[in-house]
Amino acid sequence: MTMLDMPNATTTEPAETSFDLRKEAEAAGITETLQQLEQELIGLKPVKSRVRQIASLLLIERIRQRAGLAAAPPTLHMSFTGNPGTGKTTVALRMAKILHGLGFVRRGQVISVTRDDLVGQYIGHTAPKTKEILKKAMGGVLFIDEAYYLHRPDNERDYGQESIEILLQVMENQREDLVVILAGYGERMTSFFASNPGFRSRIAHHIEFPDYAEAELLVIAELMLKERGYRFSAAAREAFERYIALRRTQPFFSNARSIRNAVDRIRLRQADRLVSDLDRMLDVADLETIDPIDVLASRVFSGGADARDAKP
Repeated sequence: MTMLDMPNATTTEPAETSFDLRKEAEAAGITETLQQLEQELIGLKPVKSRVRQIASLLLIERIRQRAGLAAAPPTLHMSFTGNPGTGKTTVALRMAKILHGLGFVRRGQVISVTRDDLVGQYIGHTAPKTKEILKKAMGGVLFIDEAYYLHRPDNERDYGQESIEILLQVMENQREDLVVILAGYGERMTSFFASNPGFRSRIAHHIEFPDYAEAELLVIAELMLKERGYRFSAAAREAFERYIALRRTQPFFSNARSIRNAVDRIRLRQADRLVSDLDRMLDVADLETIDPIDVLASRVFSGGADARDAKP
């Protein structure tokens, strides 16, 4: 019997009276999942703390049911607000794993969508699209990125409202078989909720994802390089610290996403530098070391933004 059945179920089995919390958390995969989250994401202490609190609430809820205490299915729909590249998708994946491990969803999957996946371009197209996505996500987690684009009040021919009405109905009537996570920029999400109070009333957990500090972005870059078998020289590390300070002030900065793109371009420049002298003998140190020129060649130092990030 799953957690989804238990609140309305009756049983003649005697209630349990003793619980080993460590074993319960390990058996549900909570301990491992929280450790993974800690390893995958630098910083974000408020986010990790909130995820831990939610996991604790759900664990205790499951134990209370087995103890025969009064329990009702908790509302699990969530809102993740923050700038791009702050780990919202990663946290959604780990949250789905926690929900599945504790039996609050039948499948540990996350279906990630945007407005284009839900809203049609002509009459009669939106409802089938939205219902098809909901069918795929049922039993798991539906992650709607930039959810505020569903609502476009300035466009009389927009069909987003139809999708919103279907989503609200499913979030209410099938909340025991689907968890919806709405994500996007903080200010835009606030406006979205103000225009669509039905969403706010169905959201139980609002989690704000802060931007990364410069020191955290440097650690993220070094970890990305290490995973790929590279390392900064001391001078290159200093150059990248300058890069971060400049890049954060430029348009379309996307936190860890921009850092990943920067690391990819640094590797390209390093490879181009090495191959430019075909008569040179290379050793392992040459292959793994990032030199200052590999960083300083970026257009960021001349006042330009990185091409891959220079878009809305």
